[in-house]
Amino acid sequence: MNSEKALQPGKVWLVGAGPGDPELLTVKAARLISQADAIVYDHLVGDGIMDLARPDCRRIYAGKESSKHTMPQGSINLLLVKLANEGLSVVRLKGGDPFIFGRGGEELETLVASGIPFEVVPGVTAAAGCAAYSGFPLTHRDHSQAVTFVTGHLKDGTVNLDWPALARPKQTVVFYMGIGGVQEICRQMINHGLPSLTPAAVVRNGTQADQQTVLGTLGNLPQRVADSGIKPPALIIVGSVVKLHEQLSWFEKA
Repeated sequence: MNSEKALQPGKVWLVGAGPGDPELLTVKAARLISQADAIVYDHLVGDGIMDLARPDCRRIYAGKESSKHTMPQGSINLLLVKLANEGLSVVRLKGGDPFIFGRGGEELETLVASGIPFEVVPGVTAAAGCAAYSGFPLTHRDHSQAVTFVTGHLKDGTVNLDWPALARPKQTVVFYMGIGGVQEICRQMINHGLPSLTPAAVVRNGTQADQQTVLGTLGNLPQRVADSGIKPPALIIVGSVVKLHEQLSWFEKA
């Protein structure tokens, strides 16, 4: 698409805003944000990103914080259809990547059912961004031959996960939206075979100026999280790659 061409009216772009740092936006994401007639954006869109929007752009906050939804998901889905049917070029802006625990698939299903054209623009997912800015290589030949992204908060509010698979050795496991269940997560990982001394960490506001990293093990991470007072949004990262933080951390030291 020519960068000077106006966006097509009556269309939705599902755009990943990355993990927080505005400079981690893709070039395409930044262009679409700057040209859109309307932007429906979430709580996890980093500070400064919405500053790229046109002054006359309609800005609609649909933030979803832990246990506090400004707008129910079904209402967001229908809002996107409504805006597109008004002939607007619409950017649906989500933190991270819209297809990794971003409910992007649910929104697109509604657009398809309503005959609304769309495109998807991937973003840097929180796991990749937070790990990179904390000095945790998600894979490493000496530590981890696989990486698993998993939600720590299922649709029914439980953390009833495939614990035997998650507790396998030589992998890195990243829990999204799991900070409220950190005690249960660590308990289950230990109960299913991982040593209590397995390195684990929590990263809050990754890639942003106020990034906070709490290091520990499966055995003591819940207490360290409680002592730190850390709150969502935060990721839990489990695996021996966490041990590399002291050597490879660059962002917080800077």
